Amino acid sequence: MAIPPVKTPGAPISRRGGPIQTDMQVDRIDLLILDALQEDLPLVPRPFEMIADRIGITSADLLRHIEHLQEMGILRGITPVLESRSLGLHAGTLVALHVPDEKADWTIEIINSYPEISHNYRREHHYSLWFTISAPTHERISRILGEIQEKAGLPDEDILNLPTIRSYKIDVRFDCRMEDADGSD
Repeated sequence: MAIPPVKTPGAPISRRGGPIQTDMQVDRIDLLILDALQEDLPLVPRPFEMIADRIGITSADLLRHIEHLQEMGILRGITPVLESRSLGLHAGTLVALHVPDEKADWTIEIINSYPEISHNYRREHHYSLWFTISAPTHERISRILGEIQEKAGLPDEDILNLPTIRSYKIDVRFDCRMEDADGSD
């Protein structure tokens, strides 16, 4: 069954870094896959086979479509969203560091050595390194920050610690299904 491609209407789609391309071709299967991947991934030994079965294609076809969506820049990745509190991580913070360029690589290595740290980014800003820490306690976070500060030789005024006071979970999903002219799926 050949499904005609759908040309993405409107202005160029952009992501960080600029436009992806204006002539993206997606078909009905691509849209069904994008919808399915926004739901909970089945916790089974072969989750992609289960998703493919729901859509009505083979798992090999599903993986080819996913690769195509990634090549077009529509799909950046498939990653878990974990609820840290249910994993015993009851404390969290966002940290920004002012680090001179000549010390940045060394400081990044120090930061990345801690398994409690994620989302480590370098920015063009006075505070050039940003990362998050999730740990069982605030005391553990304080120890990690103290160790990073000592190892990297950073003064107190070069550390901005923004602890989590209240957690908000935002769930954004995009309806990618195509509707027929009469409004039905």
